[in-house]
Amino acid sequence: MDGKKAILLLSGGLDSTTLLAMAKSEGYAVYALSFRYGQRHQSEIEASRKIAERYEVIQHVVADIDLRAFGGSALTADIAVPRDRPLDAGGVPVTYVPARNTIFLSFALAWAEVAGAHEIFIGVNALDYSGYPDCRPEFIAAFEKMARVATRSGVEAGREGGEAVRIRTPLINLNKGEIVRLGLSLGVDYSVTTSCYDPGPRGEGCGRCDACQLRLRGFSDAGAHDPIRYLEAPEQPAFMRGA
Repeated sequence: MDGKKAILLLSGGLDSTTLLAMAKSEGYAVYALSFRYGQRHQSEIEASRKIAERYEVIQHVVADIDLRAFGGSALTADIAVPRDRPLDAGGVPVTYVPARNTIFLSFALAWAEVAGAHEIFIGVNALDYSGYPDCRPEFIAAFEKMARVATRSGVEAGREGGEAVRIRTPLINLNKGEIVRLGLSLGVDYSVTTSCYDPGPRGEGCGRCDACQLRLRGFSDAGAHDPIRYLEAPEQPAFMRGA
């Protein structure tokens, strides 16, 4: 099979879709991994399926794990999603899902060993990341170090022909505006993506949760139109409302 193999975590959101377009442009044979983890909506699963098909990934797996068993987050428990929270409020918000990226990367690492992939792409971002601890460079470096001692590929990396798994985070030092501009330069159709933590009945963004606010600010900073529908987006510039 042509192309370097890579596992890519695909949520159906703005960041992971941009990441997928980037990986494909660099010639990777992409295996996309999404999760039905007990989140309060299925919009991102539907979006990830459409995006994976559009980019003709080698295989798209939707793994089922139920983090509602633990709760502890507005995304996996009966806790209200905060609205209009200042993005510079500081602290870890209640939308943080405990250890989510650690769990997701562990699944990706297992698949990488089976598929013979030596790179895992994840769209974490350390600038516009809502305060999540598992989106920081320190976390990625620690996970990569763990992977070198926890896997056969890591143990064999020092031997002839061995290669350890790398965690690729090309978006980690970009803000949302830069990510949007990058995606548009790669031809990403953002109308099929979803970002909202608590979307409407037809998948509309609420316009007020952290994820919607970050997305709207990114398109505004990029001077671009956000093509998805919103139930309420009070901070949208006039050009984004179709004026």
